[in-house]
Amino acid sequence: MNKDEIIKTIDEKNVGFIRLHFTDINGVLKSFAVSAKDIETLLSEGQSFDGSSVTGYGAIEESDFIVKPDPSTFSLIPWRKEHVSARMICDICKPDGKRYEGDPRYVAQKAAKKAEDMGYIFNCGPELEFFIFKNEGGEYIPMDTGGYFDSHPGEVAEDIRRDIAENAEKFGLKIEVAHHEVAPGQHEIDFRYGELVETADRLMTLKMLVKGSASRSGYIATFMPKPIFGENGNGMHVHQSLWDIKNNCNAFYDDKGSVVGNMSGIALHFIGGQLKYGKEMSLVLSSWPNSYKRLVPGYEAPVHIAWAHRNRSPLMRVPDVGKRANAARVEIRCPDPAGNPYLQLAILCYVG
Repeated sequence: MNKDEIIKTIDEKNVGFIRLHFTDINGVLKSFAVSAKDIETLLSEGQSFDGSSVTGYGAIEESDFIVKPDPSTFSLIPWRKEHVSARMICDICKPDGKRYEGDPRYVAQKAAKKAEDMGYIFNCGPELEFFIFKNEGGEYIPMDTGGYFDSHPGEVAEDIRRDIAENAEKFGLKIEVAHHEVAPGQHEIDFRYGELVETADRLMTLKMLVKGSASRSGYIATFMPKPIFGENGNGMHVHQSLWDIKNNCNAFYDDKGSVVGNMSGIALHFIGGQLKYGKEMSLVLSSWPNSYKRLVPGYEAPVHIAWAHRNRSPLMRVPDVGKRANAARVEIRCPDPAGNPYLQLAILCYVG
């Protein structure tokens, strides 16, 4: 939406408040609400806030920041029927109006611009896994006993997944698949791939929706990489490709015969970059101590810095897409959903 469309929507829908969203360095969603009556000033000047207690945003003596909402991220919050509210994702600026270098979204924007300057759009599609638990006498246990792709019509888990997917569509996400995962209480929801910043925005939105839907149903959702010993953990496999802007084609596809999977030389160099810096990337892609409880043998998680065609055990995989040029891509399997998606996708772009 542009400024005029936002103002019109606020008037027509009688929007009372706007939630301004951003993340700290760890990927924790931060939010505060402002009156929709001040929308014109908000869009032109932003809103000041104290960032001294936001992790990664500087010390107390340099704590003054401004959030500048991105008009393209304006969405009505679908579950607030009586008191209509909206949501906007924000950029972080310093008091002089310059962008704050520590803003994770700014890091992602710079990575996307770097790729664009080289003639490419970095496209990515994450697979978001999560657990849903129920509280029984102070003990958190999986909400169900289902397994991979299990279907139990009328079960609460399916209702929650459907609620998440329906709300996600209202926020502009195109949901492609939602299903039960391998472990009890574990689920996965995937949305259509997109460019770097847009995808990171959508990841933060979807994580918010997952937690919100579970909470409204009396459960708790977690993106913790390994919440249950002896069960599969939560991963966030990311499918990646480069779109050649000049030639308007997928730069990863080569139908003239490549080493494997019709992948181009550009794709192989991309894989090489991520393999070379696989250990260093893990600081961002798997950023918590618990992340490494997931990356162990026997649970479909990568434990070797290697790549393969079709095989899901190495760090990187080339899916078998046949001759579908636009589907040619590389999957990296070590990221988990507990990290900061802006930083995770940015480092994948830079290193590739």
